[in-house]
Amino acid sequence: QPQLVESGGGLVQPGGSLRLSCAVSGFTFKYYAMAWFRQAPGKEREGVSCISSSGGRTNYADSVKGRFTISRDNAKKKVYLKMNSLESENTAIYYCAADSGSYCTGYVPSTYSYWGQGTQVTVSS
Repeated sequence: QPQLVESGGGLVQPGGSLRLSCAVSGFTFKYYAMAWFRQAPGKEREGVSCISSSGGRTNYADSVKGRFTISRDNAKKKVYLKMNSLESENTAIYYCAADSGSYCTGYVPSTYSYWGQGTQVTVSS
């Protein structure tokens, strides 16, 4: 049974940093592109970043470019999202998801095969 478990969320002050982790089991992690999405209260789920199965290609939403970094460790079956210079607008539940193939296909949630339960990130002073 595929399982994705996010961790690393919490309360952080504006300008601070967090590193999210997503531990995967139940499917062959190294063959899947992985992405981070987020959903703020009252808003639709949006894609934040994606990384190919090998880690060689990454993609970022314009709003996080230069501040967020996605990475993965296929040996540990984990994907990470390092978030710097956090802003109140980044407050959301952050989800990791497995794409349907090895390369990122965009940020349409229905095209993703597996999802985690999410981790709350709150940016507030």
